[in-house]
Amino acid sequence: MAHLRCSKKTAHLRFAKLCSSQSLTLNRDIMNQFNQRAKSVPLFFIIIIIFIFRVNHSAAKIPPTFSVEKAGFSIKFQDEISPYRVMGVFVLPDEIVTLEVIDSEKIQTYQIKISSGGLNQINNKKWQWRAPAQKGLYPMTIAQDGSSASITLNVFVMVPFKEVQGEYLNCYRIGEYPKKPLKDLPIYQPPQGFIEVTPEIQETLISPHFKLNQFLCKQECDSAKYLILEERLILKLELILEKANEKGHACNTFHIMSGYRTPHYNQAIGNVKYSRHCWGGAADIFIDENPKDDMMDDLNNDGKIDLKDAKILYDIIDEICGKPENEMFIGGLGKYKKTASHGPFVHVDVRGYRARWGD
Repeated sequence: MAHLRCSKKTAHLRFAKLCSSQSLTLNRDIMNQFNQRAKSVPLFFIIIIIFIFRVNHSAAKIPPTFSVEKAGFSIKFQDEISPYRVMGVFVLPDEIVTLEVIDSEKIQTYQIKISSGGLNQINNKKWQWRAPAQKGLYPMTIAQDGSSASITLNVFVMVPFKEVQGEYLNCYRIGEYPKKPLKDLPIYQPPQGFIEVTPEIQETLISPHFKLNQFLCKQECDSAKYLILEERLILKLELILEKANEKGHACNTFHIMSGYRTPHYNQAIGNVKYSRHCWGGAADIFIDENPKDDMMDDLNNDGKIDLKDAKILYDIIDEICGKPENEMFIGGLGKYKKTASHGPFVHVDVRGYRARWGD
């Protein structure tokens, strides 16, 4: 019982200090009552009270468990590298995609299981896969031999851009993409294709913490909707989510206030013609966990929901993009204040060059 070798006075002082450190309001009368009663309370019970207080208070501060969901190896496809257990990939019909395992174990071998398409194995860590000719979702799994580690790629074969007739793709109004790219940049060329999103696949995971339907345009439609989405944006959002949790802002996903926008919808809401939203490379986001009310959380705990909360998320993203190892995620970043139509939020994109703005 060596740990109980302290006086009642010491225990009382520890309790008072604990209360003070936890920002509890103890008025003089309460403290005086404790002083009087402590004289007749056995030391053992005082220590038990302190222990219970510490446990309960600590438990209240522990955020929900967040799992990064990395596989222990990565998959390289197109110009991207994903370490996540699940990842969305967007391709055209009959497109040939090279898939390569990136890991630190040179002798490790892997197996790939596809649901459709043609496969050519180059070595035990590299394959070439030909996408099916038909649009749709075609999952595949790459698994590490002798291990439970695996990555599922949810591959979406898109509808080619050439299928757009006038301003419409089937019954869905797309609008018109600018004929001249902004500053002649390749990223503002018309998109290659569109993901057809039906009710059956709209909740498909495109990364561990994001689903396909989170990025849909808010444009109403009774039939299938169409979507453009850059894999690099998904990877950037996963990294931001991980860092936000590390900073103590518990969240299992972001509220995507605006993801893809058709040029038609983008023009209808009065946004700029070359918005990265129209190319699936931007998202307006905020943390909405406590409570879930379609509004940014009070991240700085000042009792207000305002631009200061957006700035916390903004600063996390800005810090990420300032590191050399995250150069591929360089892009636009903006913060917006609360208005009558929406709460504060942060815009993030992967345009490939640095841009900053904000209220």
